[in-house]
Amino acid sequence: MERLQKVIAHAGYASRRKAEELILEGKVKVNGKIVKELGTKVTDSDKVEVEGIPLEREEPVYVLLYKPSGVISAVKDDKGRKVVTDFFPYIKQRIYPVGRLDYDTSGLLLLTNDGEFANILMHPRYEVEKSYVAKVKGIPTREKIRELEKGVHLEDGKTAPANAKILSVDKKKNTCILELKIHEGRNRQVRRMFEAIGYPVQKLKREKYAFLNLSGLNTGDSRELTPHEVKQLRALAQHGSKI
Repeated sequence: MERLQKVIAHAGYASRRKAEELILEGKVKVNGKIVKELGTKVTDSDKVEVEGIPLEREEPVYVLLYKPSGVISAVKDDKGRKVVTDFFPYIKQRIYPVGRLDYDTSGLLLLTNDGEFANILMHPRYEVEKSYVAKVKGIPTREKIRELEKGVHLEDGKTAPANAKILSVDKKKNTCILELKIHEGRNRQVRRMFEAIGYPVQKLKREKYAFLNLSGLNTGDSRELTPHEVKQLRALAQHGSKI
């Protein structure tokens, strides 16, 4: 179920703010009855009319983007910087990113216009696992790796246990490449976790999201998810198991 104003906005009829105004003005009907409550939620089977016109739901879109660094995970940016939706001029629906990747982080990002799908993937209760590869300054000791695995204390609370593994070490440059698997999605979490143990990130890439990876894609490339992948993501997430 989704909020009525969100459904109207996703259908491309009006912005969410304008949709709220239309609801409050009594110009929206659900199953033939005028609805003025902004908290009203509807399902795909409900018939919605806006100003007497039946609302046509958008076809759901699910895409995977290999996000380059230097791109904002948003639908627009007030500073005029490139955003992830700029890679999809051919998609008419209003898609938006599922979660986000930092401006300086590259890697796998999902975009959709399906709010329910996005919500179940982002909700921490469902523990969808994300895998990152980070290049850090310095070479962490085994004790520091254990700190990541047990959870580190950040300003917004202790992180959940993670899976950390050193992939390679460059002693001459005093750098290290590690894989970190987490199922949370806090702002700049991976970077902050490494900073918390004293090893700042120099480069960061998300390589996997659940069972999805970047195989066959170059930076800036994208592809549609298959119906099976969408179904599998829903099933895995809704069962609340780590993927």
